[in-house]
Amino acid sequence: MKYLGQYYRTYALDFWGFGESGKKIPTFAVQDFVSMVDQFMDRLGIERAPLVGHSMGGTVSLSTAINHPNRVSKVTVIGSPIVGSSLAWLLKLAGHRWTALMVFNAMWALRFGLKVSAPIISNDQKFYEMITRDLSRTTLESFLLSIASLRRTDLRPFLSQIKIPAMGMYGDKDVIVDPKQWQLMQTGMQSVRVERFKNAGHFIMLDEPERFLGTLRNFLDDES
Repeated sequence: MKYLGQYYRTYALDFWGFGESGKKIPTFAVQDFVSMVDQFMDRLGIERAPLVGHSMGGTVSLSTAINHPNRVSKVTVIGSPIVGSSLAWLLKLAGHRWTALMVFNAMWALRFGLKVSAPIISNDQKFYEMITRDLSRTTLESFLLSIASLRRTDLRPFLSQIKIPAMGMYGDKDVIVDPKQWQLMQTGMQSVRVERFKNAGHFIMLDEPERFLGTLRNFLDDES
């Protein structure tokens, strides 16, 4: 946000159930977040804009381009699942109530596990601080239902509907989402650019920040 804000007017929104957004809604499905993006743009008078999303945010961005094509001029996904089965098995388990309850009732164990596995997930020491902060702003229901919805998602039948320029950015060392999801974008979409980061995992913006920012800005600036 700080970098792109030098060149564009930028907006970031927390999905319902996460961050500073409301926690008391009946469901937290991917399709609900797509509606949220549409409503967000409508309220701010944004007719059309590029969307950039990391992980589930990228899945929502692609889904917005499919469901509201007039809203999206370009779309960038970063380490995002095209098919929910690409999620790591631990995340897929977290989409079940008994697992989510266990996790939220033993947050100390989750934090310990994240601290131990942090070097595998990201090269940046800020990762652990960032992820624990985000978890503290998430409810059991939003965590459970959003992951369960993401696990059931399959965008493959709809990718050909996306006619706008798209870019997929994937880290080869991603242990959260299968990094080969870029192949589905490449085979299923007409105008797609794929950028692979050999030394990055799920959090490319932390692992290779300079190349990540330069690549993203280049894509957004490109008028061809």
